[in-house]
Amino acid sequence: MPQPSGYPSGSYYAATANPFEACAPLTGDMRADVCVIGGGYAGLSAALHLAEKGFAVTLLEAERIGWGASGRNGGQLHPGMRRDQATLEASVGKEHARRLWDLGEDARHLVGNLIDRHRIDCAYTPGLIHGIHKPAYVDEYRRDVEHLRETYGYDLISLLKKSELEAKVGAKGYHGGTLDMGGGHLHPLNFALGIAGAAQRAGASLHEQSRVTKIERGRKVRVETEGGSVTADFCVVACNGYLDRLLPEVARRVLPINNFIATTKPLSDEMARSLIRDREAVSDSRFVVYYYRLTPDNRMLFGGGESYSSQFPSDIAGFVHPHMTSVYPQLEGVEIDHAWGGTLAITMKRMPYIDRLDANLYTLGGFSGQGVGIAPLSGQLVAEAIGGQMERFDVFSTLKTPEFPGGTMLRRPIMALALMWFALRDRLPF
Repeated sequence: MPQPSGYPSGSYYAATANPFEACAPLTGDMRADVCVIGGGYAGLSAALHLAEKGFAVTLLEAERIGWGASGRNGGQLHPGMRRDQATLEASVGKEHARRLWDLGEDARHLVGNLIDRHRIDCAYTPGLIHGIHKPAYVDEYRRDVEHLRETYGYDLISLLKKSELEAKVGAKGYHGGTLDMGGGHLHPLNFALGIAGAAQRAGASLHEQSRVTKIERGRKVRVETEGGSVTADFCVVACNGYLDRLLPEVARRVLPINNFIATTKPLSDEMARSLIRDREAVSDSRFVVYYYRLTPDNRMLFGGGESYSSQFPSDIAGFVHPHMTSVYPQLEGVEIDHAWGGTLAITMKRMPYIDRLDANLYTLGGFSGQGVGIAPLSGQLVAEAIGGQMERFDVFSTLKTPEFPGGTMLRRPIMALALMWFALRDRLPF
């Protein structure tokens, strides 16, 4: 089969993707039990789990499978939710927070199950380090670790002293951290392509280059593309940061933001080990988080810096490089081989927006940087909901997801101002 094409030209993931045969665009008028819009983790997981339940599923992707955030992200699997458990307990109560934690555990187990059950070659590597970049945060992280171990029985996480972190990660500027062996990292595009292949084998019909132009809501849902249409009993919209104007009531609750990643040329074993001794993924306590890891071929893959405009920098490598060398000065003269950007979606509360809009219309998105685990889970949950089991789905759907101030027109500039303040706060010494 040919190597995938049509992905970002600068992407390391596209350059190292597993072979995947292109899916034909939708042509003509079709009938399905469920139409899924979006070929990322959420949509692919929904298609897979629905097909395994016996539903006739048609999935429509505007570009290529995994073309969006699912094929461009940092590849890090973070246990739990984007918000820490103490914050969730204060916000939704201890019982609901416990159910959210349980779903977070379900999410990371699902990733492992998908990889094992469908033999997905995506270089999964266990271990996640979270660096603390301000001394004032150390006690807070200590409380979080103790809370997870004592209240939730989660013994895979431990606190790292400054010296212990420095022994594992040759980066500067950290005052300790945590080590979570429930987390890890993988090749995100190959993970998406693996789920897509599993969905096809289960009987789902996947169509690329099939941009949806209109959704007609009603007793049946009719989904239109430039080449055809799908009439279905149910529709699942899983577009995340690429929703555009398809569902305005959803767009008001999710904000697309751009993030950027670069990889160095391959490093020597000695150099790679000096950067991350045991090859865990690393992220940190910045609001505009740095996240990085070693690839199987010994490149440093580094993500850092966000953009709140719709445009990518003209020089992505030049945009990421100062962020990378602020953490790793020893990489100052090392050549960058790949650099690319992508669009994810956040919500006001940084919790996913998973909801039923009509009796037969569902939306999945707003994963806020936690998509490697939560997005595939959301697809499994919507399959359960369509099959008549709402219990786990409703743990998310009952969360309040407020609209961004300013609506779809002004939300980006208003939020840019707020997020720029948090980015500035990251750089303050207190």
